[in-house]
Amino acid sequence: QVQLVESGGGSVRPGESLRLSCAVSGGVLSRNRFWLNVMAWYRQAPGKQRELIASAARDHATNYAESVKGRFTISRDTAKNTVYLQMNDLKFEDTAVYYCNANPPKDEFWGQGTRVTVSS
Repeated sequence: QVQLVESGGGSVRPGESLRLSCAVSGGVLSRNRFWLNVMAWYRQAPGKQRELIASAARDHATNYAESVKGRFTISRDTAKNTVYLQMNDLKFEDTAVYYCNANPPKDEFWGQGTRVTVSS
């Protein structure tokens, strides 16, 4: 069974950057099947529903929510079994818990997420 563990969150000021990582663990066959999926990052801000913000397909084609386009970059590294989210020019409204999962998401893959707080 595949497990996803997010890391890299923290407290930053507006305009700063963070890179989030999502480590994919599990047996070789499970991981290989998992990597067939479109990978994605989601976030849930306080009092709001979880939303899809970035996705990356096997051919590395990417899509972004308008709110993060031009500032965030998703990438997937199968050799390192990791999905990344580079976040630049962070804004107050980026404050949220960030999760990785497939797209569409699979219930069994939701992890604990990593918290990002943007404050002055």
